[in-house]
Amino acid sequence: MTSRIKTIAFALAIASSAFIGGNAAAQSNTLLNVSYDVAREFYKDYNAAFVAHYKKTTGQDVKIDQSHAGSSAQARAVADGLEADVVTMNTSTDVEFLAGAGVVAKDWAKRFPDNASPTTSTMLFLVRNGNPKGIKDWEDLIKPDVKVVVVNPKTGGNGRYAYLAAWGYVKKKGGTDAQAAEFVGKLFKNVPILARGGRDATTAFLQRSIGDVLITFESEVVSIDREFGTGKVDAVYPSISIVAENPVAIVERTVNKKGTGALAKAYLDYLYSDEGQEIAAKHALRPRSQAVLKKYAATFKPLQLFTVQELFVSLSEAQKVHFNDGGQFDKLYSAAR
Repeated sequence: MTSRIKTIAFALAIASSAFIGGNAAAQSNTLLNVSYDVAREFYKDYNAAFVAHYKKTTGQDVKIDQSHAGSSAQARAVADGLEADVVTMNTSTDVEFLAGAGVVAKDWAKRFPDNASPTTSTMLFLVRNGNPKGIKDWEDLIKPDVKVVVVNPKTGGNGRYAYLAAWGYVKKKGGTDAQAAEFVGKLFKNVPILARGGRDATTAFLQRSIGDVLITFESEVVSIDREFGTGKVDAVYPSISIVAENPVAIVERTVNKKGTGALAKAYLDYLYSDEGQEIAAKHALRPRSQAVLKKYAATFKPLQLFTVQELFVSLSEAQKVHFNDGGQFDKLYSAAR
Protein backbone atom coordinates (compact mmCIF):
# COMPACT_ATOMS: atom_id res chain seq x y z
CA MET A 1 0.00 0.00 0.00
CA THR A 2 1.51 3.36 -1.02
CA SER A 3 1.85 6.10 1.56
CA ARG A 4 -0.80 8.14 -0.26
CA ILE A 5 -3.27 5.23 -0.12
CA LYS A 6 -2.44 4.67 3.54
CA THR A 7 -3.11 8.34 4.26
CA ILE A 8 -6.47 8.22 2.48
CA ALA A 9 -7.44 5.00 4.28
CA PHE A 10 -6.48 6.49 7.63
CA ALA A 11 -8.50 9.65 6.89
CA LEU A 12 -11.51 7.56 5.91
CA ALA A 13 -11.20 5.54 9.11
CA ILE A 14 -11.13 8.72 11.20
CA ALA A 15 -14.14 10.13 9.32
CA SER A 16 -16.01 6.87 9.78
CA SER A 17 -15.35 6.74 13.51
CA ALA A 18 -16.36 10.37 13.85
CA PHE A 19 -19.59 9.64 12.01
CA ILE A 20 -20.34 6.63 14.25
CA GLY A 21 -19.44 8.60 17.36
CA GLY A 22 -21.59 11.49 16.22
CA ASN A 23 -24.49 9.15 15.65
CA ALA A 24 -24.04 7.62 19.11
CA ALA A 25 -23.99 11.07 20.66
CA ALA A 26 -27.10 12.08 18.76
CA GLN A 27 -28.78 8.82 19.71
CA SER A 28 -28.00 9.31 23.39
CA ASN A 29 -29.93 12.59 23.28
CA THR A 30 -32.98 11.00 21.67
CA LEU A 31 -35.69 9.20 23.60
CA LEU A 32 -38.58 7.05 22.40
CA ASN A 33 -41.67 7.15 24.61
CA VAL A 34 -43.94 4.20 23.84
CA SER A 35 -47.36 5.04 25.19
CA TYR A 36 -51.07 4.31 25.02
CA ASP A 37 -53.51 5.64 22.45
CA VAL A 38 -55.30 8.54 24.06
CA ALA A 39 -52.18 10.08 25.65
CA ARG A 40 -50.96 11.29 22.25
CA GLU A 41 -51.88 14.97 22.63
CA PHE A 42 -50.76 15.16 26.25
CA TYR A 43 -47.28 13.89 25.46
CA LYS A 44 -47.01 16.15 22.44
CA ASP A 45 -47.37 19.16 24.76
CA TYR A 46 -45.39 17.59 27.59
CA ASN A 47 -42.47 16.72 25.31
CA ALA A 48 -42.17 20.32 24.10
CA ALA A 49 -42.10 21.54 27.71
CA PHE A 50 -39.52 18.94 28.72
CA VAL A 51 -37.24 19.74 25.76
CA ALA A 52 -37.27 23.43 26.75
CA HIS A 53 -36.71 22.57 30.44
CA TYR A 54 -33.82 20.24 29.64
CA LYS A 55 -32.15 22.82 27.39
CA LYS A 56 -32.51 25.49 30.06
CA THR A 57 -31.15 23.34 32.90
CA THR A 58 -28.40 21.42 31.07
CA GLY A 59 -27.68 23.41 27.92
CA GLN A 60 -28.28 20.26 25.87
CA ASP A 61 -30.72 19.65 23.06
CA VAL A 62 -32.86 16.55 23.25
CA LYS A 63 -35.37 14.96 20.88
CA ILE A 64 -38.40 12.97 22.06
CA ASP A 65 -40.12 10.55 19.71
CA GLN A 66 -43.62 9.19 20.43
CA SER A 67 -45.37 5.92 19.64
CA HIS A 68 -49.04 5.38 20.47
CA ALA A 69 -51.45 2.44 20.16
CA GLY A 70 -53.41 0.15 22.47
CA SER A 71 -51.48 -0.22 25.73
CA SER A 72 -51.14 -4.01 25.65
CA ALA A 73 -50.21 -4.02 21.97
CA GLN A 74 -47.50 -1.47 22.76
CA ALA A 75 -46.17 -3.57 25.62
CA ARG A 76 -45.92 -6.59 23.34
CA ALA A 77 -44.11 -4.51 20.70
CA VAL A 78 -41.54 -3.40 23.29
CA ALA A 79 -41.10 -6.96 24.53
CA ASP A 80 -40.56 -8.05 20.92
CA GLY A 81 -37.79 -5.52 20.40
CA LEU A 82 -39.21 -2.02 19.86
CA GLU A 83 -36.47 0.15 21.39
CA ALA A 84 -38.45 2.32 23.77
CA ASP A 85 -36.40 4.24 26.33
CA VAL A 86 -39.50 4.73 28.48
CA VAL A 87 -43.00 3.31 28.58
CA THR A 88 -45.94 5.39 29.79
CA MET A 89 -48.95 3.11 30.01
CA ASN A 90 -52.50 3.20 31.34
CA THR A 91 -52.42 -0.12 33.19
CA SER A 92 -49.78 -1.62 35.46
CA THR A 93 -50.25 -5.13 34.05
CA ASP A 94 -48.59 -4.02 30.82
CA VAL A 95 -45.55 -2.75 32.73
CA GLU A 96 -45.51 -5.88 34.89
CA PHE A 97 -45.53 -7.93 31.69
CA LEU A 98 -42.38 -6.07 30.59
CA ALA A 99 -40.82 -6.57 34.03
CA GLY A 100 -41.51 -10.31 33.75
CA ALA A 101 -39.77 -10.29 30.38
CA GLY A 102 -36.71 -8.62 31.91
CA VAL A 103 -37.23 -5.45 29.88
CA VAL A 104 -37.94 -3.08 32.79
CA ALA A 105 -36.76 -3.34 36.40
CA LYS A 106 -38.58 -5.77 38.69
CA ASP A 107 -39.07 -2.97 41.22
CA TRP A 108 -40.20 -0.43 38.60
CA ALA A 109 -43.17 0.67 40.74
CA LYS A 110 -40.78 1.85 43.48
CA ARG A 111 -38.51 3.85 41.16
CA PHE A 112 -40.88 6.85 41.07
CA PRO A 113 -43.47 8.28 43.50
CA ASP A 114 -47.10 7.13 43.77
CA ASN A 115 -46.44 3.60 42.50
CA ALA A 116 -44.68 5.16 39.51
CA SER A 117 -48.00 6.65 38.39
CA PRO A 118 -47.70 10.45 38.07
CA THR A 119 -51.34 10.82 36.95
CA THR A 120 -54.64 8.97 37.18
CA SER A 121 -57.86 9.00 35.19
CA THR A 122 -61.29 7.45 35.34
CA MET A 123 -63.87 6.07 32.94
CA LEU A 124 -66.85 8.07 31.77
CA PHE A 125 -69.34 8.05 28.91
CA LEU A 126 -69.27 10.19 25.79
CA VAL A 127 -72.61 10.56 24.06
CA ARG A 128 -73.68 12.43 20.97
CA ASN A 129 -74.54 16.09 21.39
CA GLY A 130 -77.78 16.51 23.32
CA ASN A 131 -77.59 12.95 24.70
CA PRO A 132 -80.45 11.66 22.49
CA LYS A 133 -80.70 8.32 24.36
CA GLY A 134 -80.82 10.02 27.76
CA ILE A 135 -77.86 8.07 29.15
CA LYS A 136 -77.08 8.89 32.77
CA ASP A 137 -75.52 5.83 34.41
CA TRP A 138 -74.28 2.28 33.84
CA GLU A 139 -77.80 0.85 33.94
CA ASP A 140 -78.63 2.74 30.75
CA LEU A 141 -75.90 0.89 28.85
CA ILE A 142 -77.74 -2.42 29.01
CA LYS A 143 -80.99 -1.13 27.51
CA PRO A 144 -81.81 -3.03 24.31
CA ASP A 145 -81.79 0.06 22.08
CA VAL A 146 -78.37 1.33 23.20
CA LYS A 147 -75.17 0.50 21.30
CA VAL A 148 -71.90 0.82 23.22
CA VAL A 149 -68.43 1.39 21.76
CA VAL A 150 -65.61 0.06 23.92
CA VAL A 151 -61.98 -1.00 23.54
CA ASN A 152 -61.19 -4.73 23.45
CA PRO A 153 -59.99 -5.55 27.00
CA LYS A 154 -57.49 -7.98 25.47
CA THR A 155 -55.63 -5.24 23.58
CA GLY A 156 -55.96 -2.07 25.64
CA GLY A 157 -56.04 -0.87 29.22
CA ASN A 158 -58.89 1.45 28.22
CA GLY A 159 -61.07 -1.61 27.62
CA ARG A 160 -59.95 -3.38 30.78
CA TYR A 161 -60.80 -0.39 32.94
CA ALA A 162 -64.20 -0.02 31.22
CA TYR A 163 -64.96 -3.69 31.96
CA LEU A 164 -63.77 -3.45 35.58
CA ALA A 165 -65.66 -0.19 36.11
CA ALA A 166 -68.91 -1.82 34.97
CA TRP A 167 -68.27 -4.87 37.15
CA GLY A 168 -67.37 -2.66 40.10
CA TYR A 169 -70.52 -0.58 39.68
CA VAL A 170 -72.64 -3.63 40.46
CA LYS A 171 -70.40 -4.68 43.37
CA LYS A 172 -70.36 -1.19 44.93
CA LYS A 173 -74.17 -1.16 44.85
CA GLY A 174 -74.19 -4.38 46.88
CA GLY A 175 -74.39 -6.89 44.04
CA THR A 176 -72.71 -10.31 43.91
CA ASP A 177 -70.07 -11.45 41.45
CA ALA A 178 -72.76 -13.47 39.67
CA GLN A 179 -74.89 -10.35 39.29
CA ALA A 180 -71.87 -8.36 38.10
CA ALA A 181 -71.11 -11.03 35.49
CA GLU A 182 -74.72 -10.97 34.30
CA PHE A 183 -74.64 -7.16 34.04
CA VAL A 184 -71.35 -7.04 32.13
CA GLY A 185 -72.58 -9.80 29.82
CA LYS A 186 -75.65 -7.71 28.96
CA LEU A 187 -73.45 -4.68 28.36
CA PHE A 188 -71.24 -6.55 25.89
CA LYS A 189 -74.34 -7.80 24.04
CA ASN A 190 -74.80 -4.13 23.17
CA VAL A 191 -71.23 -3.75 21.83
CA PRO A 192 -71.28 -3.83 18.00
CA ILE A 193 -67.48 -3.80 17.63
CA LEU A 194 -64.43 -4.11 19.88
CA ALA A 195 -61.96 -1.33 19.11
CA ARG A 196 -58.21 -2.00 19.14
CA GLY A 197 -57.38 1.03 21.27
CA GLY A 198 -58.81 4.25 22.65
CA ARG A 199 -58.25 6.33 19.55
CA ASP A 200 -59.67 3.57 17.35
CA ALA A 201 -62.78 3.58 19.55
CA THR A 202 -63.12 7.36 19.23
CA THR A 203 -62.76 7.15 15.46
CA ALA A 204 -65.45 4.46 15.28
CA PHE A 205 -67.80 6.56 17.40
CA LEU A 206 -67.27 9.94 15.77
CA GLN A 207 -66.07 9.37 12.21
CA ARG A 208 -67.88 6.12 11.48
CA SER A 209 -70.93 7.05 13.59
CA ILE A 210 -71.02 3.65 15.31
CA GLY A 211 -72.85 3.39 18.62
CA ASP A 212 -74.76 5.68 20.95
CA VAL A 213 -72.19 5.89 23.73
CA LEU A 214 -68.43 5.56 24.02
CA ILE A 215 -66.86 4.36 27.28
CA THR A 216 -63.41 5.93 27.54
CA PHE A 217 -60.96 7.82 29.71
CA GLU A 218 -61.91 11.22 31.08
CA SER A 219 -58.93 12.73 29.23
CA GLU A 220 -60.38 11.81 25.83
CA VAL A 221 -62.96 14.60 26.17
CA VAL A 222 -60.25 17.24 25.74
CA SER A 223 -58.68 15.40 22.81
CA ILE A 224 -62.02 15.13 21.00
CA ASP A 225 -62.81 18.81 21.51
CA ARG A 226 -59.41 19.74 20.06
CA GLU A 227 -59.50 17.35 17.13
CA PHE A 228 -63.16 17.40 16.14
CA GLY A 229 -64.35 20.69 17.61
CA THR A 230 -66.35 21.39 20.75
CA GLY A 231 -69.99 20.40 20.89
CA LYS A 232 -69.62 17.08 19.07
CA VAL A 233 -70.06 15.06 22.26
CA ASP A 234 -71.39 15.45 25.78
CA ALA A 235 -69.52 13.95 28.73
CA VAL A 236 -71.65 11.92 31.13
CA TYR A 237 -70.18 11.09 34.53
CA PRO A 238 -71.63 7.87 35.95
CA SER A 239 -72.45 7.71 39.66
CA ILE A 240 -69.58 5.27 40.28
CA SER A 241 -66.34 4.69 38.39
CA ILE A 242 -62.82 3.36 38.77
CA VAL A 243 -59.45 4.93 39.51
CA ALA A 244 -57.15 4.25 36.57
CA GLU A 245 -53.46 4.75 37.35
CA ASN A 246 -51.11 5.72 34.52
CA PRO A 247 -47.80 3.96 35.30
CA VAL A 248 -44.40 4.83 33.83
CA ALA A 249 -41.08 2.97 33.67
CA ILE A 250 -37.61 3.15 32.23
CA VAL A 251 -36.86 0.41 29.68
CA GLU A 252 -33.59 -0.88 31.11
CA ARG A 253 -32.80 -3.00 28.07
CA THR A 254 -32.75 0.06 25.81
CA VAL A 255 -31.16 2.67 28.07
CA ASN A 256 -28.32 0.33 29.00
CA LYS A 257 -27.62 -0.16 25.31
CA LYS A 258 -27.93 3.52 24.35
CA GLY A 259 -26.62 5.15 27.50
CA THR A 260 -29.84 7.12 27.98
CA GLY A 261 -30.64 6.10 31.55
CA ALA A 262 -30.10 9.52 33.13
CA LEU A 263 -32.06 11.28 30.40
CA ALA A 264 -34.92 8.78 30.68
CA LYS A 265 -35.09 9.32 34.43
CA ALA A 266 -35.09 13.11 34.00
CA TYR A 267 -37.91 12.76 31.45
CA LEU A 268 -40.11 10.74 33.82
CA ASP A 269 -39.17 12.80 36.89
CA TYR A 270 -40.43 15.93 35.13
CA LEU A 271 -43.92 14.42 34.97
CA TYR A 272 -44.08 15.05 38.73
CA SER A 273 -42.98 18.69 38.45
CA ASP A 274 -45.46 21.54 38.80
CA GLU A 275 -45.30 22.16 35.06
CA GLY A 276 -45.71 18.49 34.19
CA GLN A 277 -48.70 18.18 36.52
CA GLU A 278 -50.22 21.36 35.12
CA ILE A 279 -49.95 20.10 31.54
CA ALA A 280 -51.57 16.83 32.64
CA ALA A 281 -54.47 18.70 34.22
CA LYS A 282 -54.99 20.73 31.04
CA HIS A 283 -55.41 17.41 29.23
CA ALA A 284 -57.90 16.17 31.84
CA LEU A 285 -55.44 13.73 33.38
CA ARG A 286 -55.88 13.85 37.14
CA PRO A 287 -52.65 15.17 38.69
CA ARG A 288 -51.14 13.71 41.86
CA SER A 289 -50.30 17.23 43.05
CA GLN A 290 -53.10 18.29 45.38
CA ALA A 291 -52.37 21.96 44.65
CA VAL A 292 -52.77 21.47 40.90
CA LEU A 293 -55.82 19.24 41.41
CA LYS A 294 -57.46 21.95 43.50
CA LYS A 295 -56.65 24.57 40.87
CA TYR A 296 -58.44 22.49 38.22
CA ALA A 297 -61.35 21.42 40.41
CA ALA A 298 -63.83 22.53 37.73
CA THR A 299 -62.29 20.07 35.26
CA PHE A 300 -62.46 17.04 37.54
CA LYS A 301 -66.06 16.55 38.56
CA PRO A 302 -66.63 14.68 41.82
CA LEU A 303 -67.94 11.13 41.61
CA GLN A 304 -67.66 8.00 43.71
CA LEU A 305 -64.40 6.28 42.79
CA PHE A 306 -63.12 2.86 43.77
CA THR A 307 -59.66 1.37 43.28
CA VAL A 308 -58.74 -1.87 41.56
CA GLN A 309 -57.22 -3.11 44.82
CA GLU A 310 -60.51 -2.54 46.66
CA LEU A 311 -62.50 -4.95 44.51
CA PHE A 312 -60.05 -7.04 42.46
CA VAL A 313 -56.96 -7.38 44.74
CA SER A 314 -54.67 -6.10 41.95
CA LEU A 315 -54.63 -5.58 38.20
CA SER A 316 -52.49 -8.71 37.90
CA GLU A 317 -55.14 -10.74 39.69
CA ALA A 318 -57.87 -9.17 37.55
CA GLN A 319 -55.85 -10.06 34.47
CA LYS A 320 -55.71 -13.73 35.50
CA VAL A 321 -59.39 -13.98 36.39
CA HIS A 322 -60.94 -11.80 33.71
CA PHE A 323 -58.67 -11.13 30.73
CA ASN A 324 -56.30 -14.05 30.17
CA ASP A 325 -57.34 -16.49 27.45
CA GLY A 326 -60.31 -18.51 28.65
CA GLY A 327 -61.02 -16.03 31.44
CA GLN A 328 -64.25 -14.37 32.47
CA PHE A 329 -64.25 -11.83 29.63
CA ASP A 330 -63.87 -14.54 26.97
CA LYS A 331 -66.76 -16.48 28.49
CA LEU A 332 -69.05 -13.46 28.74
CA TYR A 333 -68.21 -12.14 25.29
CA SER A 334 -68.72 -15.53 23.64
CA ALA A 335 -72.11 -15.87 25.32
CA ALA A 336 -73.00 -12.34 24.25
CA ARG A 337 -72.45 -13.14 20.57
